[in-house]
Amino acid sequence: MTAPAAQPFDAWVQDVQAQVERALETLLPAAATIPHKLHEAMRYTTLGGGKRIRPLLAYGSGALFGGEPAALARVAGAVEMIHVYSLVHDDMPCMDDDDLRRGKPTVHVAYDEATALLVGDALQAQAFQVLADIDTLPPARQVAMLRLLAQAAGSGGMCGGQAIDLDSVGLSLTRDELERMHQLKTGAMLRVSVILGALAGRDVSPPEMEALDAYSKAIGLAFQVVDDVLDATADSATLGKTAGKDAADNKPTYVSILGLEQSKELAEQLRREAHEALAPFGEQAQRLRELADLIVQRKA
Repeated sequence: MTAPAAQPFDAWVQDVQAQVERALETLLPAAATIPHKLHEAMRYTTLGGGKRIRPLLAYGSGALFGGEPAALARVAGAVEMIHVYSLVHDDMPCMDDDDLRRGKPTVHVAYDEATALLVGDALQAQAFQVLADIDTLPPARQVAMLRLLAQAAGSGGMCGGQAIDLDSVGLSLTRDELERMHQLKTGAMLRVSVILGALAGRDVSPPEMEALDAYSKAIGLAFQVVDDVLDATADSATLGKTAGKDAADNKPTYVSILGLEQSKELAEQLRREAHEALAPFGEQAQRLRELADLIVQRKA
């Protein structure tokens, strides 16, 4: 196993983001393909925006486990498509009813509600096609990867967490209940991004999986804690989405339960836990450590 390249982290992030953008350009159906409006809207919402945290995690894990470039590109594309589909549906009037995402009108605003619904459906299906079309990995591992992505995206993962979130509006959750919700809603897809990036390189041993799970749990919660802090402190122009919406919608958040300062302290504690989880990998896991720092220290 070779050490990560000496490329500065910021340059590496920009390089990966550019690679992911090029991959998505290719992996999404062309706008000129019938049905034109659906494919145009899929590209509108997926391309040219977002932090690409999930693809970055896949590439960071791939750097640790020797991920093959073509397989990593498809893993990154698949997890980003699932993420974008969830945002499109989350923004619809029947759910969070938001009109701004990644600094531009949401899909149901730019197009219409029916198109937004179909965009989400099509992106979810496209993600599995993209993952299934990897032709450089052992078939059994590829099937396992498809299963992991389905579990992370489904009712036992992201969708289940979103359902709990919707049912919790106006309610007082305990900290444990809030943590459980976000481990599903946000943490499951962050975890699977890390695991799939590793599997794009080689099989993962049980001790390695345990370490990656501990890391993923810490960054999954940290991501949401920071999101809650930013929702309470940043403006819409900085966030690229409507600021203060959680409080306006009377949603339980870490800030509403713990307060602002304690939420910031929790995010920093989780960052340290993420670093500690990677100790068995030594310096080889530097990219994943840097990504934990990015997740906690981001401003948007």
